[in-house]
Amino acid sequence: MTLASCQGPSGTAAPEVSKAATAAAIPAAWADKSAKSLFGAVSRPSSQRDESFGSYAKGCLAGAVQLPESGPTWQAMRLSRNRNWGTPELVDFLEDLSRKGAQLPGWNGIYIGDMSQPRGGPMSSGHASHQIGLDADIWMLPGSDMHLSPAARESLSSISLRRNAGAFVNDNWTPQHMALMKAAASDPRVARIFVFPGAKVQMCKTATGDRAWLNKIRPWYGHHYHFHVRLHCPAGMSGCVEQAPPPPGDGCAEAQSWVDNILNPPPPNPNAKPAPPKPELTLAGLPAQCVSVLQSPSLP
Repeated sequence: MTLASCQGPSGTAAPEVSKAATAAAIPAAWADKSAKSLFGAVSRPSSQRDESFGSYAKGCLAGAVQLPESGPTWQAMRLSRNRNWGTPELVDFLEDLSRKGAQLPGWNGIYIGDMSQPRGGPMSSGHASHQIGLDADIWMLPGSDMHLSPAARESLSSISLRRNAGAFVNDNWTPQHMALMKAAASDPRVARIFVFPGAKVQMCKTATGDRAWLNKIRPWYGHHYHFHVRLHCPAGMSGCVEQAPPPPGDGCAEAQSWVDNILNPPPPNPNAKPAPPKPELTLAGLPAQCVSVLQSPSLP
């Protein structure tokens, strides 16, 4: 089983930097290489102060912190990918959420999928975002075993919660899934959560009391093997570009429109032209600070 790609909308663009200055700072050997190949080749974080540069889908991460592979209420999955890195705020949030997950009936904690690479940046597969240490995927599979072997973390599969291409939840859906996402969305550190449209509609139908947390639950493609949590830019990180907040309200009507379009797709536009392929992202397309992030010595 291959987990669905976690793309997510990228939010606002990173501030413009001087292309001439950026080009002058880029080593010649890196100038024509893809950014994903450069960041994917680095196995350790930079020896810099922790800071996110750029936006969620066009940036990098200095001084990353590693989520421990195992904790009393969490397991980091797919360790071979080396994507269990983030800001200290992300690691703290995940540990806090895992303790809430462990209180759910039938759950002993949570299984945590991809976060960021050791220095953030674009990845070779699976994600458009996850570049600045503020995104994480939480598996839909209830965390039952908190002592998984490295081999088990590579072979164990999550479960899908969707039916009818994401229009509805399936029989794997439980109130515990909703409770975990509500706990995450209720945390002030969280900016938004991406999940398939049918899950949002299901929560809209069953939520009682204060519904403010539903505003952060955003329908998006895929996201049925995991839900994707995105944090706000931490205070004091001036190089981090915050995504615009969701529109006001609970967002339930929007989610229902996603479901309606799944069940009754609008006719294709006969005049639509194929989108041109996106050029490969290089260092010149990232914030200028990302050059020094790559050049920095590694933490031991």
